[in-house]
Amino acid sequence: MTDPVTAWGRTDPVTAWHRLAGDTVLLDGFHALKHALRFGAEVPVAVAADRTAALALAEELAPDVRETLAALLTEVPHETYASLVPRPHPTAVAALAVRPSRASNLEQLAHTPRTAPVVVLDNPRNLGNAGAVIRLAAGFGATGVVTTGTVDPWHPTVVRGGAGLHFATAVERLEVPDLPPGPLFALDPEGDDIRGVKLPDDAVLAFGSERTGLSTALRARADHLLSLPMRPQVSSYNLATSVAMTLYHWSCGAPR
Repeated sequence: MTDPVTAWGRTDPVTAWHRLAGDTVLLDGFHALKHALRFGAEVPVAVAADRTAALALAEELAPDVRETLAALLTEVPHETYASLVPRPHPTAVAALAVRPSRASNLEQLAHTPRTAPVVVLDNPRNLGNAGAVIRLAAGFGATGVVTTGTVDPWHPTVVRGGAGLHFATAVERLEVPDLPPGPLFALDPEGDDIRGVKLPDDAVLAFGSERTGLSTALRARADHLLSLPMRPQVSSYNLATSVAMTLYHWSCGAPR
C-alpha cells in the first residue's frame, strides 16, 4: 500500500477522508478525478482499490495526469473503498476535491465582456441531466452553468454525471433576479426558430425544467424566446440534448 504525504499533512487516507468528506466534493470514479486534476482542482485525498490498474488506465487514457495520480493515489482494500462512496464505480477510484469558492465563480460569471455564453437551468429536477449539461458546457467552453430552484448543482450525483468537469467551468445556484448580465435567450416551444438567430458570445441561455418548462419569473426576465426545430407530434427533447443543440448553434456562429 502506498501512502503519499500531501500538503494536507497526513498519511492515512481513510482518516483524512472522514475528516474532509463533509466539506469537499466527491469525485466518483477515475474519469471524474482525471478531469478535475486537468482543470486545477485541489485534491487532498484519493484512493483506489487497485492502484496499479488505475495507473495503467491513466497511462492509456490520461498520460498528462499520470504522474500526478501516481503521487496522489493510495491503495486501500476494496471493502474500504466501497465504504467511502454511495455506490462503487467500475474503476474503483474515488477522491475528495476542494470546491471552488463561490466568490470566484460569481466573479467569473459576472465578468464582461464574455467570450462564451452562460447556461441557465431553470429549476431542474433530474440530477443526472444537470450533470450531463455541465459536462456539455465544459466541452463547449461555456463561461458557466447556473441553476435556479432547489437542486444543488454540486450534489454528488450531479458531479458524477458531469464527470468531474465542474472544475472546468463556473457552476453556481442563483435566484432569477441575480442571473449574470447579458441578453437572455430562453428556449420555449413558442419562441422564434433558433436557426434564424445568431447567438452572441455574451448570451445567457436559459432552459426550463424537464416537466414544467420555464418559470414565470424567468420568462418575464427573458429578452428573447427561441425554439429548437422539432418534428410535429414529438413532445420534447431531453434537457441535455436541447443544451447541446443550442451550444452547437452558438459555436457555429462564433468566430474562429
